[in-house]
Amino acid sequence: MPLFCDFHFHSKYSRAVSPSMSLEGLAEGAARKGLGLLGTGDFLHPLWFGELKRKLVETEAGSGVFRLKNGRFAARFILTNEVSTIISTPKGVKKAHHIIHAPSFEIVEQISDRLSKMGNLSADGRPMFGNTSSAQMAELVFETSRDCLLYAAHCWTPWFSALGSNSGYDSLEECYEDQVKNIRALETGMSSDPAMNWRVSSLDKFALLSNSDSHSPYPWRLGRECNAFNFTADEVTFGKLNDAIIKKGRDKFLYTVEVNPGYGKYHFDGHRLCGFSCAPAESKRLGGKCPVCGGKLTIGVQYRVEELADRPDGFVPPGAIPFKTLLPLHEVVSAVMGSALSSKKVMETADSLINVFGNELNVLLNVEGGELLKHSNEQIAEAVLLNREGKIEVRPGFDGEYGVPTIAKGNARKKRPGNEDSKSQKGLQDYF
Repeated sequence: MPLFCDFHFHSKYSRAVSPSMSLEGLAEGAARKGLGLLGTGDFLHPLWFGELKRKLVETEAGSGVFRLKNGRFAARFILTNEVSTIISTPKGVKKAHHIIHAPSFEIVEQISDRLSKMGNLSADGRPMFGNTSSAQMAELVFETSRDCLLYAAHCWTPWFSALGSNSGYDSLEECYEDQVKNIRALETGMSSDPAMNWRVSSLDKFALLSNSDSHSPYPWRLGRECNAFNFTADEVTFGKLNDAIIKKGRDKFLYTVEVNPGYGKYHFDGHRLCGFSCAPAESKRLGGKCPVCGGKLTIGVQYRVEELADRPDGFVPPGAIPFKTLLPLHEVVSAVMGSALSSKKVMETADSLINVFGNELNVLLNVEGGELLKHSNEQIAEAVLLNREGKIEVRPGFDGEYGVPTIAKGNARKKRPGNEDSKSQKGLQDYF
């Protein structure tokens, strides 16, 4: 299997994050998911950084890739952190989140020393820096080390993103100003997928990364979006990963794993308090107002992409990194059973498949229908195969509410451009 990598999530030192987000919890969660390499998240937090230095060791001197000194799980780590910048300008308040990859503990210490003079690094694992522009943050990071990677987090979500409806920016050039020359990637976020980003020609120069932004180590959160690289865990280095991302070579950067963008919490427009959501055309007809209370709708990612797009739906740039659309296994089982994600029978059914076949990504991507049927039932086996083909419908999420997967027999989802699914719908009998 490829080396699956999830670079963006948070440690137990961030707000609203599970206490299980320890290095050991992450390594165990990665094993169950099938992830070979993780970001550490939150390297700027002093307590977390102390744990990283105590518990991690480089796989080889200078590799920039780390493993646990002790433990039975083989996960590799690179040093990562999400930061928040806010600045007031004559054109309004500009807000964005950024992900930083750093090559060594020494570079992290240098970045931390500079940023500690600009904000409280102990307040949150994702520190906030007021009166700081995106360009200033990028300049500080790249002045510290040209080997760092910095890119826009969840690029399209309405708040705190480079291109969101309420961020104050209309392009990455506007967001990062003179530093855009050093920005080599962006994170698409759960509410968009590469096909949506391909509609905006100014984004062609950036590698499209997909990460989970998880707050817990469970397989329906950690790695729900991730990146597949053609490296083994033993050969991968920070430099090789950076090179694969920057060059966007399909020999090394194989594909990304995406949820259906409707599963994301900001795909459609809507007003959560009134339970109202709609597609962009309807919100335009409504003048951006909630028909229930008259309040302002939160404008979602689909609307925003349409607003900035200069290409038709279905356009695929030459050499684009492909993607696979997959919902988490527990979500698929929950939809089949009509039971809550946290219910005992959903947990037991999904966990049993993971236990039998080694990890969740193997179940989602590789296990044949006949084998699935031996260890579940026809409805679940068929749903896993539909999921593999990107054909499970989702009632779109909006205004902070997740989308809801729905299973309807005979309702094959239209193939999205660039999606690495099968060319035709298969029945379970085709897999025996």
